[in-house]
Amino acid sequence: MSQATEVVGNPYAAELAAAKKAVALAARLCQRVQRSILHSDIQSKADKTPVTVADYGSQVLVCLVLKKELPSHSFSIIAEEDSKDLREDGAQEIIEHITTLINETIVNDGSYNMSLSKEDVLSAIDGGKSEGGPSGRHWILDPIDGTKGFIRGDQYAVALGLLDEGKVVLGVLGCPNLPLKSTNKNNSSSFGDRIGSLFFATIGCGAQVEALEGSEPQKHHTPSVI
Repeated sequence: MSQATEVVGNPYAAELAAAKKAVALAARLCQRVQRSILHSDIQSKADKTPVTVADYGSQVLVCLVLKKELPSHSFSIIAEEDSKDLREDGAQEIIEHITTLINETIVNDGSYNMSLSKEDVLSAIDGGKSEGGPSGRHWILDPIDGTKGFIRGDQYAVALGLLDEGKVVLGVLGCPNLPLKSTNKNNSSSFGDRIGSLFFATIGCGAQVEALEGSEPQKHHTPSVI
């Protein structure tokens, strides 16, 4: 589907394009970290939930892309992480690692000519502390949905949604390890053996899926639950 076709009848076309780009870029960073995950990449929150370098990096990239692609929009995002742990003594190595991964991901993508400092990264992480509310527009982000699956080298997702006046109007789900052909049993041959799926939907426009690295979108139908 061309970009022009995607715009027709979709009042959230610009937001959808930005969200897809943000999730895809975050997923690339997550793929890289998962391939080379090390024990030193894992921290623990107070509740002992595992938090990886990819959590922070994913959140920063999503915030960065949304701000870059939608510069005229007020920006509010509710996300999981803040920079408190990364500002503590002894966290210097991990914040340097996160910053390097983010900058390398940006360079490899080629969309933006910029380089973030460590303080830029910490500030971007704290950009996810919006309180939201029933009025206005608010992005909702889970930078890695399925942390245990991520650590095991299994399935996980980067999940992003948009609330407008308290209503969910848009959603994008990046699944880096999900074979594209598994998303449509009736048309699996057209997807080949590509790994990585990007699901997206806007209110009133239905749901679609495409390859994480980009492909012709296909309508996605969820089987009825009896």
